[in-house]
Amino acid sequence: MRKFAIFSGFLGAGKTTTQMALTKYHTDHHGKAAMISNDLGHSVDLADCRLAKLCGCNASEITDNCICFVNEQLADRLRSLYDDGCELVISDIPGFGVGALEHVYYGLTEKYPGEFLLAPFTAITEPCIVETLINGKGSDLRYIYDAQLAEADLIVMNKCDLINDEQRKAYEEWLRKRYPLAQVISISAVTGEGLEKLSQALTEGSASMRIPDLSHLKDDLSSAMDRMSEFYMQYHASVCCNDFDGNEYLREMAEAVCKDIMALGEEIPHLKLLTWAPEGDYGKADLLGTGRPVEMTHRFEHRCTDLAVIINGTAACPADKLEKIVTDSVKRVSDEYQLELMIFKTECMGMCD
Repeated sequence: MRKFAIFSGFLGAGKTTTQMALTKYHTDHHGKAAMISNDLGHSVDLADCRLAKLCGCNASEITDNCICFVNEQLADRLRSLYDDGCELVISDIPGFGVGALEHVYYGLTEKYPGEFLLAPFTAITEPCIVETLINGKGSDLRYIYDAQLAEADLIVMNKCDLINDEQRKAYEEWLRKRYPLAQVISISAVTGEGLEKLSQALTEGSASMRIPDLSHLKDDLSSAMDRMSEFYMQYHASVCCNDFDGNEYLREMAEAVCKDIMALGEEIPHLKLLTWAPEGDYGKADLLGTGRPVEMTHRFEHRCTDLAVIINGTAACPADKLEKIVTDSVKRVSDEYQLELMIFKTECMGMCD
């Protein structure tokens, strides 16, 4: 059985980590699987795809456009992966995924009737996001959270290893009551808990093709989306005659961006910094909001002399301000480490541009 699944969900909920974990798990236990990393950046080997390959995942990417608008390219990629023996293919979607159900699932169905078996439309969330929805407070980004989950056939609460059983049960019950047409399961992409349930839900279930009425969220959702900007940077950093701590370099960079974003009264739901050394050693840092500490997702094992660096970030901040903040932070922190920079690519755009 050849199935295709879309993973939508908010920044930092763990879409890429879940894709990687599930691709490996399904391949090991059921049959060959693959993941597609979708990004708006114009370059190749962007952070998510590069990370997946570094971790040994069967991964490829579609860049320069959202898969909502490149149905033909997506169909060709799926055919290629199925011809290579894949039984399950998972793709994320850039930004927030609202509308992907209509544009991707319906697009494939209408243009290629009967060719692709569509798994339940899946939204990845996490306890912090659920807590924000329950409280009804905080950032107006909660309107985006709500719209994502309202579209889903399958809601996957990731990071369940970070909460206790009582909290998990309460959050699951709230999600089922709020979104009664969706199946709800909890997983931990880090520990592997729940991956069998997720694998079964995707391979045994089907998309309902149900498009919910989001008219009550239209104005608030549009306002929230208008505030969002995306940033991409690729560069090389090297030190002349010493070595340096790559892990602390990443941490300090993420903290510098966080501080400057906070100073403007803005928010940055996700900043990803992925770096690797010529020998194959690599590190990754994630900032999941100004109110949360920087997470060292993967640490360098050795001190560094030169690094390739990819930075992806999405913020509720004007594009020009976001670009200046991240660029200035890169240069300032790199100067502190006495690093020479060679910047290959910088892009920054509003999500609705």
